[in-house]
Amino acid sequence: MDSSFNSSTTKPLYRGTQIVWYIFGILEVLLLFRFVLKLLAANGGAGFTSFIYDVTYIFVTPFISVFRVSYLDGSVFEWTTLLAMLVYWILAIGIIKLFVMGKTVSTPEAAVKMNNKES
Repeated sequence: MDSSFNSSTTKPLYRGTQIVWYIFGILEVLLLFRFVLKLLAANGGAGFTSFIYDVTYIFVTPFISVFRVSYLDGSVFEWTTLLAMLVYWILAIGIIKLFVMGKTVSTPEAAVKMNNKES
């Protein structure tokens, strides 16, 4: 059995990746709700709609002026929200990759991985 599976760093790294995916999942669901509510021209004064818009605003703010908003019969196709979802997905993958780089590896395992990268 590979000793890196029994490393003292494996379980915390696994838990860390679970936490990142959990937080990312919640954020993506909230942003998806925002996108769908805007697309379906939901009543912004409704409690749920207002809550979703308020909670997600901080996450879409950095992307607001990147694209124009598309309007059609009261519906809003918010490209900004889709861009935010993509950027946060890439960010989550990057954080997971950083966690995995912290995993203990044996010398033979490292040699095999380095040889595979060279070929």
